[in-house]
Amino acid sequence: MPVRGRSAPDALADADLLTLYGHADRSQPRVRANFISSVDGSASAGGLSGKLGSPADKRVFDLLRQVSDVVLVGAGTVRTEGYGAMRLAPDASAWRTRNGLPEHPTFAIVSGRLDLDPASDVFAKAPVRPLVLTAASADGAKRAGLEEVAEIIDCGENRVAAAALIAALTSRGLRQVHCEGGPSLLGSLVAADQLDELCLSVSPSLEGGAGPRIVTAGDDPVDLRAMRLDHVLLAGSMLFTKYSRQKAD
Repeated sequence: MPVRGRSAPDALADADLLTLYGHADRSQPRVRANFISSVDGSASAGGLSGKLGSPADKRVFDLLRQVSDVVLVGAGTVRTEGYGAMRLAPDASAWRTRNGLPEHPTFAIVSGRLDLDPASDVFAKAPVRPLVLTAASADGAKRAGLEEVAEIIDCGENRVAAAALIAALTSRGLRQVHCEGGPSLLGSLVAADQLDELCLSVSPSLEGGAGPRIVTAGDDPVDLRAMRLDHVLLAGSMLFTKYSRQKAD
C-alpha cells in the first residue's frame, strides 16, 4: 500500500477518512490501537490523554470507533479518562446500520481485579451489554455484582492473557478490535504479537517527560517489531499516522 500524505482530516470528508481507516474485508480479524503522543513521547498531559488532542483528533477518534466491532479499554483508562457508555452519535449509528453493522460497537473492558462500579454509566446506560475480560482468580463478590450488568469472560487464570482475550472477542464475531488504551494493555498486545495496526496522533506539544509512553512493557522483553507506514495526514500542526505489521506465524 502506498504511503499517503495530504492535508487532513479537515480537508477530507468523512467518507474519505472512512475509506482510509476502514477495511473492505471485515471477516478478517484485525486488532487496531489508537493512541496520541506529544512530540517528546508522552501519552498524556496532566494525567489525561485528552489534553493532547484537538477537534481533528476527536473526529478521527470517533470515526475509528464507528468502523469497529468492539472497543477495548483497560479498566484504569476507563476510570482515569472518565468513560461513559459506549454510545455513538446518531449519524454514526445510521452509517453502521446502512453498512449492515449493529448501531453501536460493543464495549469490552479489561480488568484483572474487577475494580469497576456496576452502577456507573458505563454499564447503566450502555446500548449494548458490555463485556468484562478478567482472570479466573478475580474476586467472587465483585464478579457477582458485575454479572448483573455485563458478560464476564475469563481470559487467563491469574492474569488476563492478551491472546486469550482477542480469541474470546473474535469467537463472538467481534473481529474488528479497536483498543484505546492504556499503555499497559497496549504493551500486553504488543508482547503477545496481537497488534495489527497502530493509529498514532502526534500532538504538536512538549510535555516535559513526566507522562508515560504509549506502551508500558511487561516483565518479559519484547523483540523489536517492524511496522509499515500506511499514511500520514496533517491537520494544522498535528500529525495522524497509521502503521501496520504482519503478525509472526
